[in-house]
Amino acid sequence: MSKAANKPLRKENEAIAKARYIKGSERKLNLLAQLIRGKAAARALIELEFSRKRMSGEVKKVLESAIANAENNHNLDVDRLFVKEATVGRTMTLKRFHARGRGKSAGVEKPFANITIIVSEKAAEDEKEVKKAAKKGSKDSKKAAVKTDKKAE
Repeated sequence: MSKAANKPLRKENEAIAKARYIKGSERKLNLLAQLIRGKAAARALIELEFSRKRMSGEVKKVLESAIANAENNHNLDVDRLFVKEATVGRTMTLKRFHARGRGKSAGVEKPFANITIIVSEKAAEDEKEVKKAAKKGSKDSKKAAVKTDKKAE
């Protein structure tokens, strides 16, 4: 008898993309991740396009890769994709020195970081609820957004 197959780690309506060793600290990269979390994929791409931060180009490449993975590998609708998760982690740090006066030196750390972006497809009924709530008022739209997040999990 053969061994039972492992269950997939991701849901069928999710796609993932990762980038490793992005030059810059994880704190600065996390600012860009916060910028796109929970937004529609198209809107997140626009936000990254016009961001003035240096690492935004790298994050944009990763998001584009996640969208391409969703479209080509999982047959998801690109128009209904949103950024479900954007996680940032620390990786290696290059340690260098800077010459100072009187023959002394000072340490310089050059950090690198990783980013993982997971995009997911919204269900059609979830989009309708959000649109209806948006017409009623801002308080109701927040409640509908919370409901859709709970359904997505």
